[in-house]
Amino acid sequence: MTKKQKAQEAVQRLKEAYPDAICSLESTQPHELLIATRLSAQCTDARVNLVTKVLFDRYRTIHDFATANLSDVEEIVHPCGLYKTKARDIIAMCQMLEQQFHSTVPDEMEQLLQLPGVGRKTANLVLGDVYGKPAIVCDTHCIRITNHLGLTDTKDPFKCEMQLQKVLPPQESNDFCHRLVLHGRAVCKARSPQCAQCCLKDLCKTGKDAVSKKC
Repeated sequence: MTKKQKAQEAVQRLKEAYPDAICSLESTQPHELLIATRLSAQCTDARVNLVTKVLFDRYRTIHDFATANLSDVEEIVHPCGLYKTKARDIIAMCQMLEQQFHSTVPDEMEQLLQLPGVGRKTANLVLGDVYGKPAIVCDTHCIRITNHLGLTDTKDPFKCEMQLQKVLPPQESNDFCHRLVLHGRAVCKARSPQCAQCCLKDLCKTGKDAVSKKC
């Protein structure tokens, strides 16, 4: 089986296992997804969603964030950790959106990467979820599971993204990454993978080894 064939098989199996491929970060506007993703660095999505309920109720528009009081934003996002850096980036990115992008979140990678605190993971999430463009979000789940499957052989997010671009159907790539997150949380856990229950176990060296040891 080639890597492309294995990738296509993994796409189909995860599609059956997780029909609803949705982002676990809650947002209703493009700039909210940008902000939520920035807050998610070294923080759980569940905690981010609790914080953004308060944050997005207080600040509703890009202009609201661009003119926000830094100490107030710091206080709200404090539970997410690294709150000083995150609060500063949130205000700065919204100021740039307002001043350079006419209060519109860009739909191009190069422009998104100009925003303070925005890396390829965040940019790809916006491109895929907001604009429906082919995108590969290489978070820890994506990197770990695709390494297990032999689709990638690196822990570097950029290299992982480039390797997956070569084997994933572009129209499936964004949802595939969302499903990897769901699968990583439910079954292919970093510390205690449930290989016997995994729908990908026969495609995965780790899964094959784990199952054979129990036989």
